Amino acid sequence: MLTILDRYILKRYLATFMAMLLMFIPIGIIIDVSEKINKMIENKVPFMDVVVYYGNFTIYFANALFPIFLFLSIIWFTSKLANNTEIIAILSSGISFTRFLRPFIIGATIVSIGVLLMGFYVVPKASEGFNNFRYMYLRSGGREQMVGDNTDVYRQLNNKEFLYVSNFNSSSKMAFNFVLEKFDKEKMVSKITASRIKWNEKDSTYTLYDYTKRTVGELGDKIEVLPEKNLKFKFELEDLTPVVYIAETLRVGELIDFIDKERKRGSSNIKVYSVVLYKKFSVPVSAFILTVIAVAVSSMKRRGGMGMNLTIGIAVAFSFVFFDKIFGVLAEKSTFPPMLAVWFSNIVFGILAVYLLRNAKR
Repeated sequence: MLTILDRYILKRYLATFMAMLLMFIPIGIIIDVSEKINKMIENKVPFMDVVVYYGNFTIYFANALFPIFLFLSIIWFTSKLANNTEIIAILSSGISFTRFLRPFIIGATIVSIGVLLMGFYVVPKASEGFNNFRYMYLRSGGREQMVGDNTDVYRQLNNKEFLYVSNFNSSSKMAFNFVLEKFDKEKMVSKITASRIKWNEKDSTYTLYDYTKRTVGELGDKIEVLPEKNLKFKFELEDLTPVVYIAETLRVGELIDFIDKERKRGSSNIKVYSVVLYKKFSVPVSAFILTVIAVAVSSMKRRGGMGMNLTIGIAVAFSFVFFDKIFGVLAEKSTFPPMLAVWFSNIVFGILAVYLLRNAKR
């Protein structure tokens, strides 16, 4: 059962965290608008698309920088408790430091559950909208040119079939410069090409524009040419999506299935997808580690006051994010195990949390 002290600390914990989010997110939006306003005007972006984009941006931005916001908010209000000698009064009343830490752990549990559920269900949708907007309006000349230079998608669907598209538009569910090749014992059996391929959600078919099918025969090739044709394929819509952000747009169940499917195909991008999956679980755990570190660092009354605690807090928070980003990229680009890379920051800072907690108890 929560005591008055528990409710007081828990309320301050959650209120300060929310205040930190509400303070920094508008700053992030203002900076983003200042950087992109010229592109938006140039490409005549509809106002509602901008509104939706910044809704998605808010979720995406808050999720990416959540460790920094959480850590600084705890440093802030715990330092105020220490400067007002409230912590000395609490511990002098016979309450142990471990007992004093309990409402902080409860707050970390609430935050981590929220972050976990957001990462499973809300962030993927926001990430899709965020990336779609950038690729449609900001990275190229507008709606007609999609992603730029890195959009080519190559897929080995199975042992016999290979797929290629030059780029993909998630909003219109359309891909361009489509090629599907089928082989039998290293010999081409058929090749289908189209300038565009569009997904039809109603009947789960694809419409191919400027359709051409070449069937290789022993005596001669058979060629079929049509301006437009509807077909059903065994591959899924996600197979047309570029690697750049596909993993970020899938919910946890979909992502696990997608990774399993890509592993069976022998995809070279398994590490990229695995990093995204493991981070869905490692980021919520970091709430507990950062909470313990923040309380241990800021519960002592220092000569430099709150400013000294904030300086230490900012250094630790950015070090955590730095390690997290560096080892994430290392896992994607090298032979470093993705799971170890994703959890490395939690392991290192978890050890630091234990060390600081022991010193704080003294």
